[in-house]
Amino acid sequence: MFDFRGTAALSAIALATTPLSAVPAFADDQPVKISSGEAAKGTTTVVIGAFNVGFIFESVDNTKATGGMIGAFGGVTNAKSELVGVTPAMMQTVTDAAYADFKAKLAAKGMTVVDPAPMFGSAAFAHVKPMASPMEASVFIDKKSKGKTDYYKPTGIPGLVMLPGDITGSGFSSMGMQMSFGYTQYGMVQHAKATGQAVIDVVYLIDFSDARRPGIASFGGGVKISSGMSVAGQFSRMSLVSPAGKIATITLKDPVAVTGDFADMADTTKGAGVQKAANILGGLATVGGFGGLKFGKSKTYTFTAKPGLYEDTATKATTLANARMVDQLVALR
Repeated sequence: MFDFRGTAALSAIALATTPLSAVPAFADDQPVKISSGEAAKGTTTVVIGAFNVGFIFESVDNTKATGGMIGAFGGVTNAKSELVGVTPAMMQTVTDAAYADFKAKLAAKGMTVVDPAPMFGSAAFAHVKPMASPMEASVFIDKKSKGKTDYYKPTGIPGLVMLPGDITGSGFSSMGMQMSFGYTQYGMVQHAKATGQAVIDVVYLIDFSDARRPGIASFGGGVKISSGMSVAGQFSRMSLVSPAGKIATITLKDPVAVTGDFADMADTTKGAGVQKAANILGGLATVGGFGGLKFGKSKTYTFTAKPGLYEDTATKATTLANARMVDQLVALR
């Protein structure tokens, strides 16, 4: 008898210990990366087994000076961004709205969306242990940035589950989590085979700020913190498990970003003196020399969300991401 548990464990260990340099670099000019797209061919009926929205509430961006013109400034630039004023109810509202929009877009394209509850109660899911929502995780945002994130599931899905690779955890602490995700993948595969229904898994990572690093030609260099709500590229994706047990994956390569008056921003660095607050709409924090944060300096920025406006902006970003995902799925079908 095939022992899926050993395979899941080995897969999880590989994912948890993969260096960030191995995160794929998307070189072409397409908005998404598609893996095994042929698995989605012929899809007509789907179960949305997971639709998780992660909200970054703290991020740290580091840029190490290594020499040359930039290196002359020395040290490591550290820019910490914090989001405050976003309540669990606000994040749940965004998640439920994004999920409802995703289902509506699938239905509008002629797909039948089936209730996920039977899958969660099936024998295929006997070894799956859903996590509490929200689920806290420390994740990589890119190769040089880490973020603290809360992941929410929609009210309409019985439990919070993920597939291996849905999040890129920082360090070995994520190993157990990835192993749990392996059981979920096995369960989704078995359910899809047993019912003839494809199973969809979606994960979005919402960022509230944009840390821009200098290019090699940047004189003086530094990290610039600018406004912008986005569904993060590379770490937001949709997976489809086909009735044949194959998995197609569509990954956003670039952020799906929108601007909006959703927060006030302040420099809250200790010892910075008077805090300078700025409306986030289209704004740019230019601190330090040469229009950015000089190397060797550290800054802390606090973004205070505006209730109502924050949810509206985040929901707009997710609905735009939904459109991109569903259109691509239809093209593969």
